Amino acid sequence: MTGVSDALKLPIDDVVDDVRTVLMHEPSLVIVAPPGAGKTTRLPLVCINEPWCADRKIVLVEPRRLAARAAAERMADMLGERVGETIGVRARMDTRVGPGTRVEVVTDGVFTRMILDDPTLEGVAAVIFDEFHERALEADFGLALALDVQAGLREDLKLIVMSATLDGARIAGKLPSGRVVESAGRSFPVETIYVGRRRERRLDEHVAAIVFRALDHHDGDVLVFLPGQRDIERACDVISDRLSEREAFDVFPLYGGLPFADQKRAISPRPESARRRVIVSTAIAESSLTIEGVRVVVDAGRSRVPRYDASCGLSRLETVRASRASADQRRGRAGRTAPGVCYRLWDEPETRALPAFDDPEILSTDLTGLVLDCAEWGVTDPEQLSWLDRPPAGLWQVARDELIRAGALDAAGLMTEVGRQIRQLPMPARLARMVLFAARHGRKVLQIATDLVAILVERGVGGGSLDASQRIHAFAAQHGTRINGLRRLSMGWAKEAERLVAKSADTEFYDDGLRAVSFDGLSTKSIIATLFAVAFPDRIAMTRGRAGQFLMANGRAVLVPESDALARVDFMVVADLQGQAKSPRVLLAMPIERELLDQIAGARMERCREVRFDTGAKALVGRNVLRLDALVLEEQAAPIQHGPDVQAALARAATTSGFDALRWSTSQKQLLARVAFLKRTNASICDGFPDLAEEHLAETVETWLAPYLAGLTRLSEISSDVLGQALDGLLTWQDRQRVDAILPTHYEAPTGSRLPIDYDGEGAPAIALRVQELFGLTSHPTLANGRIPITLKLLSPARRPIQITHDLPGFWSGAWADVKAEMKGRYPKHVWPDDPAAASATARAKPRK
Repeated sequence: MTGVSDALKLPIDDVVDDVRTVLMHEPSLVIVAPPGAGKTTRLPLVCINEPWCADRKIVLVEPRRLAARAAAERMADMLGERVGETIGVRARMDTRVGPGTRVEVVTDGVFTRMILDDPTLEGVAAVIFDEFHERALEADFGLALALDVQAGLREDLKLIVMSATLDGARIAGKLPSGRVVESAGRSFPVETIYVGRRRERRLDEHVAAIVFRALDHHDGDVLVFLPGQRDIERACDVISDRLSEREAFDVFPLYGGLPFADQKRAISPRPESARRRVIVSTAIAESSLTIEGVRVVVDAGRSRVPRYDASCGLSRLETVRASRASADQRRGRAGRTAPGVCYRLWDEPETRALPAFDDPEILSTDLTGLVLDCAEWGVTDPEQLSWLDRPPAGLWQVARDELIRAGALDAAGLMTEVGRQIRQLPMPARLARMVLFAARHGRKVLQIATDLVAILVERGVGGGSLDASQRIHAFAAQHGTRINGLRRLSMGWAKEAERLVAKSADTEFYDDGLRAVSFDGLSTKSIIATLFAVAFPDRIAMTRGRAGQFLMANGRAVLVPESDALARVDFMVVADLQGQAKSPRVLLAMPIERELLDQIAGARMERCREVRFDTGAKALVGRNVLRLDALVLEEQAAPIQHGPDVQAALARAATTSGFDALRWSTSQKQLLARVAFLKRTNASICDGFPDLAEEHLAETVETWLAPYLAGLTRLSEISSDVLGQALDGLLTWQDRQRVDAILPTHYEAPTGSRLPIDYDGEGAPAIALRVQELFGLTSHPTLANGRIPITLKLLSPARRPIQITHDLPGFWSGAWADVKAEMKGRYPKHVWPDDPAAASATARAKPRK
């Protein structure tokens, strides 16, 4: 391997010849190698010297910016060069390539743009997808596109998929050759210590205690895995606060939002004389990076993953259990250079319950960007591409509908001119639309828009205020390599947006509401509010009357800390949220005045008369309202105008309050129970009967009950007579006759007593009666011509339970002897025959002499 002859031998070197042989004859290959095997930095340098590569490039796709930069710098160092010469890198805010670059290390998002802009991948000999087991959305999409290119345009293009834990055979089945090469890892023994987790103890306190325990008993640096940035910062604070009591060492956080200089300081090798390190990291250090000197791993066993709630259009980070594959990779970090130890913050039996692998991001994330990019590729149906895991149909449709509403796609799902403009900007579709809108209103508005994008896509920029205007102000005052790079990126977005708008000035972009918007004389705060309303019209929020509690136009509630000034505004537009879908927390928003809201969203507002159910009065009330989607901006009492809508509203309220709240008669309840029982247990007997189960009646209440509620507004007015009429509309007289013949309402005992049959309770159908009333019966009572046995709940003369049976003859010949002995002592005045099957039924005691 040219230029790296002095490099230390790595496990991947043992399979390099196998890799060469396969790629000489095959178009694709899967390489499975554990972390530390050397696959990331060795194989691209091997490939550029192969005959099939000639003078073309190798593109190495990494799932994270930090991993891309680290891999590029490591390979450049192996060649004795700087990044930008033979080895180049392309990532957000970091592009270093030159005319002599042979290996380009790119993030998966950059690769997607690269292949969409140049489907032939001219000048590229091979694409290597590294750490594919992370299953990022962009990586899955990039591979699907590369396979499409290879099949239709570039038969000579080599595709290599590399992973540490992936099921190699499964992905190889999606590739043309289906070949897999496996490499052994290089690792030392790692002792695993399970320390459990007491739920009442804070995670940061627990982690700190384990870190100090590890430092006292083991050599080397400590790598801690925690799920997210806030967990890491808290743990670092707790550990640092206790440094004065212990041996000095350095504490480094490591997560994606850190400036690259701070990330590099955390992962760079330390000199022998330097102090020991504690590196507290997200999953970013799980497999893509090698951190030398780590001998101890502390694993909290949690990961933070994005989850998209299609019903409210929100993405949120959710903390989940790490998979077994992730836990094994984290554990292996302790054994890279010497024997190590891994502390797991859970109990050993829990390991078996962990999922085998992490879920692919494509199954649970927002697919808006993916659908737009597919449209650019000419794909309107995901079935047209080869996926390792196909995008879920529901999420695909939600994304497609949103893009159609934004004007980015037409009704057939094809890209529009607006969509092409949106896709030209490297940012989420909502934000791109906001920037293009701003570009039509002058440089000041546009620069504010692109700065807002910078704040939204880069966590931590502009501080932590929830108020976007304060973030913008803080961003303008910040300096540093990362901030300056982001500022240049923002200016570049602005220039590109201006170019796009000037190029197609006649493109229809606005809807009726946005045409009326004017920025003349607006303050920076009002400009921000307007821009957010363009990007997030469904997240216009209104106070619910209590500080910090808001309802958004999409119908979802959001929370603001009561101590924050935003908690007391009447209206805001929410740009960023975090937390569970039931009560997400606002991370970034902007207050908006009602007058400006009317101007921006007036075309969407609707004045109408509504009827709603008052749960306190248990009655319908009428209102004249001004509504913005789910928000009621104004309302006043109004008389109810009776009609089908009112009847339907009362019917829905009746079922929402529960069927027990309705005034069913006893016979009606039993009829419902009998038909439901037949449907549940003997469907063939009641073929053609309507479904009278409570769940089905609730779903169809507007069909069967609403027509009989004319003129009614209160639940108390729905009498048993009204319900009877509704049931008559469901069940014909002939149906009732069939039900009575199959399942009668009563059972006639040998004594002549008529006993009601319970078709709804436990053991249905069942009757409860005194045991003496069954004397003389030699067969068990049944229904439906002997097909359905009746559960007999046998009672004592005092009507206390003594036995439940489904086999009366068996009871007479078996347990009766013991029951008789007990009953004879308790109730001596009653008859207790030795052979009840031959005795006469009775409901009375023995007559007096």
